[in-house]
Amino acid sequence: MFDVFIANGLVVDGSGLLPKEMHVGITGDIVAYVGPKPRRAKKVIDAQGLVVAPGFVDTHAHSEFTLLADGRAEAKIAQGVTTEVNGNCGLSAAPLYGECLERREADLAELGIADRWHTFGEYFSLLETRGIALNFATLCGLGNVRASVIGYENRPASSDEVAIMQDMVAHAIYLGARGISTGLIYPPGIFTTKDEIVALAQAARMAVRGQAPIYASHMRSEGDALLEAVDEAIGIGTASGLAVHLSHLKTAGEANWHKRDAVIARIKTEFHRRMRITADRYPYVASSTDLDTVLPRWVHDGGVKQELARLLESGARRQILSELNSLPSSAWEGIQISTTVKEQNSWMEGERIPAIAEKLGKPVAEAVLDILVEEEARTGAIFFSMCEENLQRFLQLPYVMIGSDSSARSFSGVTAKGKPHPRGFGSFPRVLARYVRELQCITLQDAVRRMTSVPAYRFRLAGRGMIQPGFFADIAIFDMTRVEDRADFSNPFQRPSGIAHVLVNGQLALHNGETTGSLSGKILR
Repeated sequence: MFDVFIANGLVVDGSGLLPKEMHVGITGDIVAYVGPKPRRAKKVIDAQGLVVAPGFVDTHAHSEFTLLADGRAEAKIAQGVTTEVNGNCGLSAAPLYGECLERREADLAELGIADRWHTFGEYFSLLETRGIALNFATLCGLGNVRASVIGYENRPASSDEVAIMQDMVAHAIYLGARGISTGLIYPPGIFTTKDEIVALAQAARMAVRGQAPIYASHMRSEGDALLEAVDEAIGIGTASGLAVHLSHLKTAGEANWHKRDAVIARIKTEFHRRMRITADRYPYVASSTDLDTVLPRWVHDGGVKQELARLLESGARRQILSELNSLPSSAWEGIQISTTVKEQNSWMEGERIPAIAEKLGKPVAEAVLDILVEEEARTGAIFFSMCEENLQRFLQLPYVMIGSDSSARSFSGVTAKGKPHPRGFGSFPRVLARYVRELQCITLQDAVRRMTSVPAYRFRLAGRGMIQPGFFADIAIFDMTRVEDRADFSNPFQRPSGIAHVLVNGQLALHNGETTGSLSGKILR
């Protein structure tokens, strides 16, 4: 007798093969049976007319802190996500020392997190004690590593500092990180040289046997210097022996939309040469990050305190305004405030920058600087800078996976704040609804494959990403005729429709469209 028996469903097993009507039996946290014969079970889920797929793997998450604050992760579970890969864009849960920990204090306090830690081992223990609804895997952010050793200064690392950082990376891999990541538009990653990254990547390679760890990169440019940035990422992979993963692959800014085919050609060449390059993408034409990324690079030197001092000092402020005023007006029209930290500024959430500047009675660039000063450079923003045609082309590529580029939130509690990007609430249903069912530019079996088994293989998530006997029972059950994302930029905190049931390690995390509060997720070391 099975613990759970999923009967009469259309099984899309994650392999890329055509769907088949089959039953799935689960014992404990393992799939024990996939076949045509009905069996007895303690609990039967009738999946007649529904698709039964492996639970989705969010390959690009930022849930390090939100999961500690609220492990329910309702917005991800409601999409059918059962596993996240965190530690992206150079930011991870650990290591946390020195200036790196100081930089995170405001975020931790805002989420009500009283605990402090330094290593992945300590962080994993905290996460396991509190419990999480989905499985957690992570990369080691090189932004953490550099900030812990050097801080946020714009200078090369000394040989001794490189050696210390290499030890940190090796220790993170030993404790369970599945690779490294960079965020090369953020401090301190913005100050990091290619040689430094290669040295740390080599340390990661030496720390693991078998399949090469991942080097995932938010590249140095996704717009004007996009092709050069792709070449740099590939060069780091070649020099270090790491598999390269390009984060949220895009062509940002209308002047760069034409570079799509050149980017794809570069990736294709590298794929045929080493077969070690992949990418992720979210199914939206707007990105989201910190508002202060619009500032010139030199403003970030020394960390947030120095950044804010420059925004206030008259000479530096004039220089910043001069550079910002050279931007076309269309650039500002495409920026929308998503999250503020001061209650008196919450009216800005969901508003575009020009409209905010008009209400404040200030020129656009001055309004932006004043917002950053008042908000202590912690304002979130959404950037509308991409085109739908390129998005569809990227989503069709066989090596592109789906990553929400968002943190795990719930529909109530401490994480239910602001107007964050809807990708955190609808990415996976949106792929199924818009790009599989409506536009038919991706087949169902290929979409499922690239949301399950492909990321499970690339990020070494053993025993996950497929519905096969012996694999973990992470399963998403949905109605392909009804599945749809409902979150939008004005009201992101909306559940998708059509996702009926979600099991994480054999336990129901979503039942009849409602989250159960189950915390059956595991740390995937």
